[in-house]
Amino acid sequence: MSGAVTIYTDGACSGNPGPGGWGAVLRWRGEERELSGGEAETTNNRMELLAAIRALETLKRPARVTLHTDSTYLRDGVTQWLPRWKSNGWRTAAKKPVKNADLWRALDAAARRHEVEWRWVRGHAGDPGNERADTLARRGMAPYAP
Repeated sequence: MSGAVTIYTDGACSGNPGPGGWGAVLRWRGEERELSGGEAETTNNRMELLAAIRALETLKRPARVTLHTDSTYLRDGVTQWLPRWKSNGWRTAAKKPVKNADLWRALDAAARRHEVEWRWVRGHAGDPGNERADTLARRGMAPYAP
């Protein structure tokens, strides 16, 4: 397992659903890489998930990762709900299909390669990594926004 990587992710949406974007900042051994992208019609939750997926998929080798997110949906989903959804055949406790199951499966696969610590940070509270990820998410959304 290679060295420690710090990742900040964020998603943004103009309307929910509506045009959306995602952003990620990856830091490793003094190096920094920024990623962003977007979609014309999506939700904020999908963009939060996509930011984490793309960031983890970018890592070329298995690594120890500390991933910071301001999304309780992402953090709680991956740390609490995901194991139950998998054992329930991708159904919720209420026996309904899991929303965004395609992205949860992709996140599960991307995270499995790494040793990930999921950390929640308060959004828009001055954390430089979170603020940069938010800026990147808004940049990713810009081509699709009216």
